[in-house]
Formats: sequence, C-alpha cells, structure tokens
Amino acid sequence: MHDKKKIRNGFLWSAIDSLGTQGISLAISLALANILGPTAFGLVAMLTIFIAIANVFVNSGFHAALIRKIDRNESDFSTTFYFSLIVSIICYVLLFASTPYIAKFYHQPELILLTRVVALTIIINTFSTIQKVKLTVNLNFKTQAKCNLVALVASGLLALIMAYLDYGVWALVSQQLTFSFVSVLMLNLLSPWRPKQGFSRESFDKLFGFGSKLLLSGLIDTIYNNVYGLIIGKQFSAIQLGLFNQANKLSNLPAISLTGVIQKVTYPMLSEIQNDTKKLDETYLLTLQFSAFIIFPIMFGLCIVAQPLIGLLLGPQWQDSAEFVSIITMAVVIYPIHSINLNMLQVKGRSDLFLKLELIKKAIVTIILIITVPLGIKEICIGMVVSSYLALFINTYYTGKLSSLTAFKQFSALSPIGLITAFSALIGYLVGVNVSNNILQIITTLIIALGIYIVTMLVVQRPLLIKLKNSLKV
Repeated sequence: MHDKKKIRNGFLWSAIDSLGTQGISLAISLALANILGPTAFGLVAMLTIFIAIANVFVNSGFHAALIRKIDRNESDFSTTFYFSLIVSIICYVLLFASTPYIAKFYHQPELILLTRVVALTIIINTFSTIQKVKLTVNLNFKTQAKCNLVALVASGLLALIMAYLDYGVWALVSQQLTFSFVSVLMLNLLSPWRPKQGFSRESFDKLFGFGSKLLLSGLIDTIYNNVYGLIIGKQFSAIQLGLFNQANKLSNLPAISLTGVIQKVTYPMLSEIQNDTKKLDETYLLTLQFSAFIIFPIMFGLCIVAQPLIGLLLGPQWQDSAEFVSIITMAVVIYPIHSINLNMLQVKGRSDLFLKLELIKKAIVTIILIITVPLGIKEICIGMVVSSYLALFINTYYTGKLSSLTAFKQFSALSPIGLITAFSALIGYLVGVNVSNNILQIITTLIIALGIYIVTMLVVQRPLLIKLKNSLKV
C-alpha cells in the first residue's frame, strides 16, 4: 500500500515531469511557431492521426492492464515488450507502404518522406514502455522527469537550430525523432530493464482480456480526437490546419498536463483500494474537487486572455487562432472530470463499459461534425464544446451506476467551484478588456480574476480547502 508521503512525492515529481516538460515544450513550440509559421505545423499535424493510431495498437491497453494487475510478474513484462515490439514493426511497415495514399489524400507530395521518417518513433518508443510502467507502479516519477526534461531540451535545441538554418518542417520532424531517441536512452540508463523470459501465452491472454477493450476504446478515442485535424487538413488548407492545431494544443495543454499528473499518481494508488468501495468513492470525489480547484481557474484564465496572449506570443500570422483558443478552452475545462470518471471504470475493471461509452460518445461527435464541418472551423470548435458536455453527462451517469458518485453528487460537489471561477473570470475580463497594451491587459485581467477567485474560495469554500490541505499532509 502506498503511504501518504510517497503519494505526495509522486504528485510532486509527476508535476515536475508533466508541467516542467510541457512548459519547456510550450516555450520551444512558440519559438518554432514564430520562425516556421502555420504551414509547417499544419503539415506535421496531418500525420498526427496516423502515428497516434499506430501507438494505440502498440500499447493495446497492456500498459494500463499491467499497472492494474496486482500480481504482475516478469513474464507479464516480457510478454508485453515482445508484443509491443512486433506490433510497432508491423505498424511501421504498413505506414511506410501507405504514404503515397496519405500524400494523395491531402494533396501534399512531401508527406511521403515526412511520414516514413516520423513513423520511426513508433518503433523507438517501444524500448522504454516497460521502464515507464515499472516506474509508474512504484510512483517513481522523479526518474521519468529527468529523462523527459533531458530529451526535451536536446530535441528542442536541435529543432531551433534547424529552424534558424531554414530547414522548415524538417526542424519539427527532427524534434520528434530526437526526443524519442534521447528519452529511450535515458530511461534505459537510469532504469535498465531487459526481457528475462520469453513470450507467454498465459500472460498475454490475461493482459489482453482487460486490455483489448481499452484497445478498442483507445482506438476510437484516438481517431476522434484527431479526426478534426484530418477533416480540416482535407477540407481547408495546411495553414488553417496549423492555426486550428496550435489553438487546440494551447487549449488542451494545461488541463491535460495537470490531469495527467493527477492520473499517473492516483491510478496505481486507487487500484490498490479497488475493493474498499467507501474509501474508493471518497477518494475519487476528493480527487475530482482537487482537480477542479486547480484546473478550472487556469482554463477560464486562458479563455479570457486568448486574444492578447496570441498576439504577444505568436504574432499577427497566428492571430486568427485566438478565437479558436477561447472556444476550445470551454470544452477542455471539464477534461479532468471526464478523465477521472473514466479512470473509475478502469479501476473497477469495467473496460467493457469503457468501450461502450466511447461508442456512444463518438456517435454524438459524428453527428455534430456532420453538422458543423460545412459551416467552418469556428463552428467546428463550438461543436467540440457541445460534444464535451454531452459526453460528461454520459460519463457521470454510468459512474453513478458503479459507485455512490452519481451525476448529481458530482455536480453538487463541483458546481460551486465552477460558478466561482466563471464569476471571477467575467469580472477580470470586463476590467481588462479596456486596457490597450497586450501585456498590461493580460496582467490586469489575470490578477483581478485570480484575486477574486482566491478570496471567494476562502470565504465560501473554506471547509473544502481545509480538507484538500489535510489530504496532502504527511
């Protein structure tokens, strides 16, 4: 059983890993965006869906299955590694052969060589999968943080040099390849592991029994998460895809990074108390409230300063993406609630229900996409907001079937935080919008919004803040 000190240290190093990595990554990405412009980013974004789908097959839900499996052994690790390696090679060969069709689909001939080079990361990454699983099980995020930060700095510096030397889109390609290679190298140096046994059919059957549902649901989720880029790249242009993709990444970055910190620590921890229903439900609700307390104000803050922020960080060539950021943040603000509810299904071992929910939600997304695509990219973003809230209702409804955390109970616990955040953001925006200078507008808006949020939370939600503080004490 993980003690509270180990959990707190897990949060700390997971935060350093995720937030430190994402912070440096964002700075590098902004610098590259200023040099390369939207077209280069749009070309790389066209490949994202194909690489992401391949990675889902390589994972096949085995990583989550290994973390959840309490009696995991060396046979399980070796079997997962061999399976991942074989699948990664198959995926690369298929992508290599498919590149002419991908280039023809987008009417971009340069995608043939780009895809064949970028896809090498699929094979490279398999040589660190077991190391990451073992470190996650032990809540050892310190080692992962070191590896990721070194890889990020090395790959970022190379990309910036290549961009400065006018290598264009190849600067972004070199960044992805270098990050994968250095990350794998560091993990193997700091946490060495080699397969000690052969492939076990028994281990495969047990892991795949749980992981297969996650594979299908992950495949569906990955396709639909990237389908926007696929459609925009096909229907519009590389420039417009670059604008949308950058807006989508900026909007998702805070919520997904912070939720990832929480998820990486709580999933192995909660898997250990999966049979203690009362304790599990109480811990989940507190996790939801903690996530909302941190992530809601960050996302609303990004929403209300998107216009001056994009102008300041990326310049006029990216200004059209600011409106997309403001809209998409309102879809992503509830991402942690989605993620934690789905995490409950995995801890409960209901990967079958996980898959069922993905099918339902993606059917909704399909209908909304059919309606919004002919209208334009702004309308597609609005459709993302509608889809997100409909999906939240579905997720919370089914969580309530497996636990005491009904949709109403979650809404009652989280709505005060949401209302306080929205009120604070509105006041901050109304005051800051009258400031003409971008930097002063951002500072004024955020200081006022944050000040009102903190004071109101201390007055209205003091018992919750005390509970959250006590839960993190050793």
